[in-house]
Amino acid sequence: MITAIISAYNEEKTVGEVIKTALSCELLSEIIVINDGSTDKTGKEIESLSGNPKLKIINFPKNKGKGYAMSEGIKKAKGEILVFLDADIINLRKSHIESLVLPMARGEAGMVIGHPAESKFDWILNPLKPLAGERAVFKKDVLPLLEKFKTSKFGVEIIMNFHYWSEARRIKFVMLWGLKHPIKFQKEKLAKAVFFYILETHQIILAAAKQSPLIFKGIRRRFL
Repeated sequence: MITAIISAYNEEKTVGEVIKTALSCELLSEIIVINDGSTDKTGKEIESLSGNPKLKIINFPKNKGKGYAMSEGIKKAKGEILVFLDADIINLRKSHIESLVLPMARGEAGMVIGHPAESKFDWILNPLKPLAGERAVFKKDVLPLLEKFKTSKFGVEIIMNFHYWSEARRIKFVMLWGLKHPIKFQKEKLAKAVFFYILETHQIILAAAKQSPLIFKGIRRRFL
């Protein structure tokens, strides 16, 4: 069984199409959407699709952060394989989900990270590729990380990356051709976009700083 987990905070323009694509994907048996205290129409967009039996909805009255929302989705998930999808991506297709899931099902990786790509430049030169939110993991591998996830906010991907690296687990990167992930400057006014970038960067740096034991563990496992 495979579960998709979608955390959404104020993504009224895109969350509906993301959910619809996930619901149409035959590989997915369950889609869990967490409305993380949204103050716009995100909740209404999600509820409009509530008639589908594959869809489970979790509503937070207040925003708790991406990591906390993901941890709740993981706890509720029935799938052995989990697929994380951002709520603000554009042009998600079933083939993108398959690109994330199939390497896991074939035993080719412990984690698959999908990078939105429209050109080779995106794929080769983008230094933020390891931070992409579209990824697939085995539930049993991330269950021990839930307490860390809860306080990580936008640092949740960093925690996963360091954990898998420290365990010498294979991480596979795949290109998700045609998928678009708008940057903050395309979604918000300048001042608000700058604020969100500073906030996210701060949360990522904090999460990375707390992972020093995993860094040393990975060095010992790989090189000593």
